[in-house]
Amino acid sequence: MIQLDINYGDPQSNFSRASEYIGKAVKSGADIILLPELWTTGYDLTRLDEIADDQAKKSIAFIQEQAKKYDVSLVGGSVAEKCEDGVRNTLLVIDNKGKLVHKYSKLHLFQLMDEHNYLEEGTDEAEFELAGADSAAFICYDIRFPEWMRKSALNGAKVMYVVAEWPKPRINHWKVLLQARAIENQCYVIACNRIGSDPKNEFGGMSLIIDPWGEVVAEGGETEEIVIGEIDFELVDEVRKRIPVFRDRRDERY
Repeated sequence: MIQLDINYGDPQSNFSRASEYIGKAVKSGADIILLPELWTTGYDLTRLDEIADDQAKKSIAFIQEQAKKYDVSLVGGSVAEKCEDGVRNTLLVIDNKGKLVHKYSKLHLFQLMDEHNYLEEGTDEAEFELAGADSAAFICYDIRFPEWMRKSALNGAKVMYVVAEWPKPRINHWKVLLQARAIENQCYVIACNRIGSDPKNEFGGMSLIIDPWGEVVAEGGETEEIVIGEIDFELVDEVRKRIPVFRDRRDERY
């Protein structure tokens, strides 16, 4: 997880810095690398007509190049994608061969940061396969909607990736909500948050890897850094056998 300090409204410098940090993450032994939400632009929403990436073409090409160069998979954060009907906050997943595995545009727009005034909500499903595991990916505010993430668990997801620009004043919510999502869905939650500030907000870092028991495997601090940890997909099966939550659900009642 690359806990990046994003340069506000400056895509070119953010591409350069992401490239530098991806190289460092590879040297640290990473197989899957996460970038944070809107890492190319930050929340410079008023200038999206100027700085958003048309069909995310430049961002996709950049992430594909990095994936093939280093033989790593990337949950390439999210970027401001200019579409026919407006701009979407779109997450990109690219495997170690450079294949675009999945795109997910943020479903739940966060009104406290004016997203609803500048962005169109997505209509994509969250699930995909990466590194041989059923997976799903979400963007920031999505984690406050447990029913949305439960849907992916019911569809078989063993790992849930989250990319975010989560504000520092509510960073305690960030950790508690992510642990809850891991425990209730009995899966890994791997969540990359940005650090630093923009003209209106300060962001809290604390990127996390949480296992299916809700235990923290790795945790970032409040500085720009690479947060790395190991996951074991077999633990998901073990936990789900030990406490058979999905078998004991009562679909007929809720």
